[in-house]
Amino acid sequence: MKEKHLGQLISILYRHGNSFLDRELKHYDLGRGQFLFLAVLLKKDNVTQELLSTLLRVDKATTTRAINKLEKKGYVQRRNHPEDKRMNIISLTQKGQALKPVIEKISQDWIKIVTQGLTEEEISQLYKFLKIMARNAC
Repeated sequence: MKEKHLGQLISILYRHGNSFLDRELKHYDLGRGQFLFLAVLLKKDNVTQELLSTLLRVDKATTTRAINKLEKKGYVQRRNHPEDKRMNIISLTQKGQALKPVIEKISQDWIKIVTQGLTEEEISQLYKFLKIMARNAC
């Protein structure tokens, strides 16, 4: 059997991951891009839009679009930074906080799917290698 190129394998995981997220999130009227912002805010709430962009490694326009959608749906609120009125602080609403178990379950379910058949040691090594690859890509 001919081994697939690394890029192909990453692409397969990316596409299937997107399909999985689309299926799981449609019940909550969320898109996968918004999912990522919610996941970050559930770990680190009350952050600036700029920090969100940095943490997710996306441009400011992408962050603004996602926050606008989440705000319209009532999942986040935006307020002016107390020291710099040009900056916004983003925080989860109660409705956004209520999604925590959903976001965690979706994340855990996907990890279970893609790591099925791997030992704990192999999963640990996988994370180590993926972190190195992600760092190298930046």
